[in-house]
Amino acid sequence: MTSRSTADPRTTAIATIPAARPTGLNRLHTAATRRFRWPATAPHWEQPALFAVLVLAAVLYGWGIGHAAIHPFYSAAARSMATNWHAFLFGSLDPSGSITVDKLPGALWPEAAAVRYYGPYTWAVALPQVVEGVLTVWLLHGIVRSWAGPFAALLAALTLTLTPVTVAVNRATLPDTALTLLLVLAAGALQKAVRTGRLLPLITCGVWVGLGFQAKMLQAWLVLPAFALVYQLAAPGTPLKRALRLLLGGAVALAVSCSWTLLVWATPAADRPYVDGTSDNNPFSLVFAYNGLSRFAGDSGTLGAVQGTAASRTTTNTGWGMLVNHTVGPQVAWFLPLAVLAAVLGVVWRARRPRTDPLRTGFLLWSGWLAVHVVAFGTSSGNHAYYTAVIAPALAALTGGGLALFWSEYAARGPRRAALPSAIVLTVVWALVLDRPTRFVSWLLPLAVMLALCGALGLWTRGPRTPRRMVHTALAAGIAAMLVVPAGWAVACLDPSYAGAPITPMAGPVGSAYHDAVHHRAPVRRIGLDEPSTRDRALLDYLTAHRHGEKYLLATQAAYSAEPLLRAGSEPILVMGGFTGNTPFPTVRQLGTLVTTHQLRFALLTTRRPTTPATTWVKSHCAPVRPTAYGRRADGSFTLYDCGRKTSRAVER
Repeated sequence: MTSRSTADPRTTAIATIPAARPTGLNRLHTAATRRFRWPATAPHWEQPALFAVLVLAAVLYGWGIGHAAIHPFYSAAARSMATNWHAFLFGSLDPSGSITVDKLPGALWPEAAAVRYYGPYTWAVALPQVVEGVLTVWLLHGIVRSWAGPFAALLAALTLTLTPVTVAVNRATLPDTALTLLLVLAAGALQKAVRTGRLLPLITCGVWVGLGFQAKMLQAWLVLPAFALVYQLAAPGTPLKRALRLLLGGAVALAVSCSWTLLVWATPAADRPYVDGTSDNNPFSLVFAYNGLSRFAGDSGTLGAVQGTAASRTTTNTGWGMLVNHTVGPQVAWFLPLAVLAAVLGVVWRARRPRTDPLRTGFLLWSGWLAVHVVAFGTSSGNHAYYTAVIAPALAALTGGGLALFWSEYAARGPRRAALPSAIVLTVVWALVLDRPTRFVSWLLPLAVMLALCGALGLWTRGPRTPRRMVHTALAAGIAAMLVVPAGWAVACLDPSYAGAPITPMAGPVGSAYHDAVHHRAPVRRIGLDEPSTRDRALLDYLTAHRHGEKYLLATQAAYSAEPLLRAGSEPILVMGGFTGNTPFPTVRQLGTLVTTHQLRFALLTTRRPTTPATTWVKSHCAPVRPTAYGRRADGSFTLYDCGRKTSRAVER
């Protein structure tokens, strides 16, 4: 006996009509909705919890943005780049486009664009850093969620938000924030490529790495070995197919990485600024020698890099113990033991899973990111503490993924259930070790110990009839115990005395800013855009009053002397010697031509930078101006020379 359908034929006919394919804005809206729609299966607590974490990140990174610790050199370049498209494209240090900065300009482009749009304000140049920092937290949450679930994602986002060096760097104006954001995007694309087996995400990964190269050059390539190994081990397809796709992705990364360098190299030297940090005006020397091999080679002038760059890179943060020393450790290493434990157990426990196991792949990805940077920091010299901000996402992801894995094993009540309380105790004990040299947040240590005991004992003593709410309370106490001490260091960055110096941002009682505030009771020196000091204003007024059509307002010895003047205005300034003062630009002949053709009249020299042929020429062909005429004391550290007329005595007002 057959059953007859009772469906209306008209309804059936309508149902069989194919839906119209979305076009134009409808297609874009459909794709955006599919991509950013909140998952229907998400826990009820996830969305408000993520919102709270993002608000916390925005407050920590953006509070007091009008008084941000902007970098004196990079902020001066950002203002110059905002004046015209030629300076913007080539990353010129001054508005006339005479010499570039000593880095690739990728990280400065958002800052210059913000200054161009909003105006020369301190908050404008700092705003991109805040946005990039919050975006990194949000993106890491999404990446970890697709790998290890919502619990791991929330822990990873919160851990990254409260990492002290992350807060310090995101409140400054350094390229590390943009680099970290772009590498997190690259990791997310690689994870998708491994999971889906599609080529496009792998190409996208190469693009993000290439853009990261524009932000901080060779440091962006450090993740490539780890990314390649993970893809070759865990992606679907035959070994040959995976290898060929890796070559294609690497080619894309190389092409995007070298795009700006090739543009500058192909542009005639007369039509672009001189490349700072080089003796041959070659952008490849800037990238691969000055900012690359010279950090590993004993000769700082290798392969076209200028001599003397090692002096600006002398720090004590070298060697294999760098990440755990008394300066760098409290910045980033709070979750290092937990991350290592999670990486090892995450791989060992899932060793018998299929080759493409996504959970094990994630542990390989983030532990590889961490491992290559540990090797790089251990073998290079001149590492500042804030360089370690790039490993914060890896530590956060391993922390979130590891705790989620330990929780799942704990919930299964198997022999591995001791891993979760052990991880809590290990992390809190390590926090006591890191804080011991300074005892900066010693008042938080008893709280951390109490929470750890409550959490660990509550988890260890769980019985068959223990209410679930008590178990969750113990877990929450353990997580709070792990976060409370690094959170104290992170929140301290809101006080300028505990945020390091603008050129070396660090959290806590370290750095020159803290030393001056505590030992010398000196206020933290504030650097801002369009806010010249009384001394700099007097110099600018003098130069403006005595300028008679010259192209350059002034020539300075190195960027050190030009930075406050470039931040204060948008007049062309010839920076002799570039950042270090040793770059052979301009030559003596070029300098003489500028003076004789009335394009340059004044030069400001300082005893704080090395003597060069150009400065020697100024001293022999120009006359010193009386210091009181331009608001300086006769202390000999700075001397203004007038090259418009040579006299045997000082030029009077």
